[in-house]
Amino acid sequence: MLKLNNISKSFQNETGEIKKVLDNLNLSVKPGEFITVLGSNGAGKSTMFKCINKEWNIDEGEILIDKNNIETWDPKKLSLSIANVVQDPKIGTLGNMTIKENLSIIELKNDKNLLKSCLKSFKKDNYIDLLSSFDLGLEKLLDTKVLELSGGQRQIISLIIATQSNPKVLLLDEHTAALDPKTSEKVMNLTNNVIKEKKLTCLMITHNLEDAIEYGDRLIVLNKGKIVLDVNGLEKKELKAEELRKVYGYIA
Repeated sequence: MLKLNNISKSFQNETGEIKKVLDNLNLSVKPGEFITVLGSNGAGKSTMFKCINKEWNIDEGEILIDKNNIETWDPKKLSLSIANVVQDPKIGTLGNMTIKENLSIIELKNDKNLLKSCLKSFKKDNYIDLLSSFDLGLEKLLDTKVLELSGGQRQIISLIIATQSNPKVLLLDEHTAALDPKTSEKVMNLTNNVIKEKKLTCLMITHNLEDAIEYGDRLIVLNKGKIVLDVNGLEKKELKAEELRKVYGYIA
């Protein structure tokens, strides 16, 4: 589903020094695979995500989705294939619009002029059932502006918007990091359920070692722009957080 072939990305700092953040990185992701991504600050995690969604262009290598190089894809094709949920709950939603309006945007296909038409054809019962499944009371707040929601509620709306169109690749960039522990745990459980039910191909960056071990089919650790650990199956399940810290020098 997703393949990174020898991708590299460098940046120039204020003193003119060139720093290579991704160093001939290789990664193959199977359809429906859920991978958790660990690494200390500066390891290249977010840079890898920003290269996958073409926010930043790679210096070398290629990124393939379904064996197709995404280099020539336009923003619309990219947005239909790759979905993102980031750390800040405010970014994935439009705060001055209601839940109903935000969910209607799923049908827009990047054409905001269609909002009124989408609202008329809004399948309220379908979304009430969907929102009810998250057990956060969102189904009673369809006409509430998103800015009035809690961080956890808003992040769930972001997740729904990102996943309802069944993207080929879902990128979760520390999407629970800004939430309190209790809410973070709930959102993480709900995220896991959505990924399993929709059989989504997903990469999730986290600084929570326990979450990285508990969730997903596979775990990778980045260090200096390279993958230094790649485990799945029983080997992943038997990992301990302390082992990750000690053996791989990863500090959460």
